[in-house]
Amino acid sequence: ILITKMNTLAWSRCPNLAKACAPQRRAAVQRAPVVQVRAERLHLGNLAPAHGSRRREARKGRGYAAGQGGTCGFGNRGQKARSGPGTRTGFEGGQMPLYRRLPKLKGICGGMGAGQPDFVVLNLDKLEGRFEQGEEVTMEKLKEKGFVRASGRRRNLPLKVLGDGELKTGLCIKAGAFSASAKAKIEAAGGQAEVVAPRRKWTKAGHKKQVEALKAAGKDYAVEKRKRRAEACQRKGLVNKKRSQAKKEKAAAK
Repeated sequence: ILITKMNTLAWSRCPNLAKACAPQRRAAVQRAPVVQVRAERLHLGNLAPAHGSRRREARKGRGYAAGQGGTCGFGNRGQKARSGPGTRTGFEGGQMPLYRRLPKLKGICGGMGAGQPDFVVLNLDKLEGRFEQGEEVTMEKLKEKGFVRASGRRRNLPLKVLGDGELKTGLCIKAGAFSASAKAKIEAAGGQAEVVAPRRKWTKAGHKKQVEALKAAGKDYAVEKRKRRAEACQRKGLVNKKRSQAKKEKAAAK
């Protein structure tokens, strides 16, 4: 290595010498042997973390030999030098902390629900040529055919039809809302734009009224709820028909 450095220094000082010795240098480089270094195989005996990736934990309060001196690495008195939990995360001694000094964004950027969509949106060009004349279009049919993405939070949102594109087929569309242009185009094509009432939000007072109304009509709320659930499962094809038929026959025999 030392000889190579000295030769390089000499060639840099004598350009003519460097040009004359260039062929010999290239030949030496070409004849340089290639040494293949085989990596050591991993065994249980040589498994170890990479050098410098782990540091030993500081053993505070274990005497002078631990290396933190007389105060054990806690400093000279104060709340953080005492025993106990210390201060909470973000505490700045009583002054206004940073997370309260900074301005907050509104809507979805600030983590609130104001920027979340209120409807599952569908344009008229998605419906053209995909339904028969006079066919009824509902949210359930659109989900089955895969025209709308209604999973997660969107599965409970109502449908809103917008007016992008043209519609030449007369359809009976049932949705939670229509834009003015969409309604005009649907009616011009000979169809109907029917606004469906949104799903009622569950409240304790509303639930109490519903139970009282069923009780006044001589019905049990739990039985009616089971009936509605069974009907919904039957509509979706989630009911085992043989098993349900056997149950009906058993109940009739009793």
